[in-house]
Amino acid sequence: MEDVDCVVAGAGVVGIAVARALARAGREVLVLDAAEGIGTETSSRNSEVIHAGIYYPRGSLMARFCVEGRRMLYAFCDAQGVPYNNCGKLIVATSEAEAEGLAAIKARAEANGVEGMRLLPATEARAMEPNLACTAALLSPSTGIVDSHAYMLALQGEAEEAGAMFVFHSPVTGGRVSESGIELAVGGAEPMALRCRLLINSAGLHAPALARGLAGMPSQLIPTPYYAKGNYFTLAGRSPFSRLIYPVPVPGGLGVHLTIDLGGQARFGPDVEWIDSLDYTVDPSRADSFYAAVRRYWPGLRDGSLQPGYAGIRPKIVPKGAPAQDFVVQTGAAHGIPGLVNLFGIESPGLTAAIALAGHVAEAVA
Repeated sequence: MEDVDCVVAGAGVVGIAVARALARAGREVLVLDAAEGIGTETSSRNSEVIHAGIYYPRGSLMARFCVEGRRMLYAFCDAQGVPYNNCGKLIVATSEAEAEGLAAIKARAEANGVEGMRLLPATEARAMEPNLACTAALLSPSTGIVDSHAYMLALQGEAEEAGAMFVFHSPVTGGRVSESGIELAVGGAEPMALRCRLLINSAGLHAPALARGLAGMPSQLIPTPYYAKGNYFTLAGRSPFSRLIYPVPVPGGLGVHLTIDLGGQARFGPDVEWIDSLDYTVDPSRADSFYAAVRRYWPGLRDGSLQPGYAGIRPKIVPKGAPAQDFVVQTGAAHGIPGLVNLFGIESPGLTAAIALAGHVAEAVA
């Protein structure tokens, strides 16, 4: 059995950021992932939005790490030359009732430390985005978009410079807690047994299953995973908007919003489709509901102009209809196992929050 100081299970954006933080703190770090490379699941199947930190409950880990992480992310991109666009976002009301709700959204954002939020009358919003239909809007100037793969590659580069090693096609298939550390069975073409002093379970969609496979981990502290699929549709040609356009949030989600990529193409989504198993196919018929939702703020959307794009799956740990769940950073204080940190329910804004969340994990195990 081989011994290693730290194992990070999962090479999504949060796992890479944690590996970087631990390696830069002087620890020996091995990152294991079942896939062929970094960020193949949730980290690469999202809107690539740099979130400001607007919607999350005050004092939550999501709010704290989103606001901190967003500032760190922009600074990191500047330092590393990672492509991004601090384009801003408009949250748009299409009725008087929705317009009245914008002030509450602004107040929540400001309570979380979000800077520069500004209520706009319809005339000013339409002057900024002439194709927009709205009764009022809320401007978030600190929202942006990022090249998520370039971001992850830059994080990986810094982790490797600090000594971290990445090994792919290497799923953690099981393990047990022992007096001398955490013993792991690692599959793949060349199966091996590892013993580590510290295990960071950053397996995203598979984090509950990985925890359940560790003999000695209290089963009652492992959440049940639920899969909330988000489908995206793309628009042919250049985007009619230069900023991100979000409707006023609806129960259970942020509504069908318009984001742009760094090439200037618009994409719409994600919606929310609860599924029982991992499936990334996009049903073209779901576009029907997209047209009606988008035309509330962009009446100029033409029939037949939306094409199926891609889908991502949110690693939920609460079922449909339940109140939203905060990030869960579960350390030995909760489960009693020294050297084990489980990261559960790390969905949006995980991409934005990654560097700040990683710093919190590194401090917790220091």
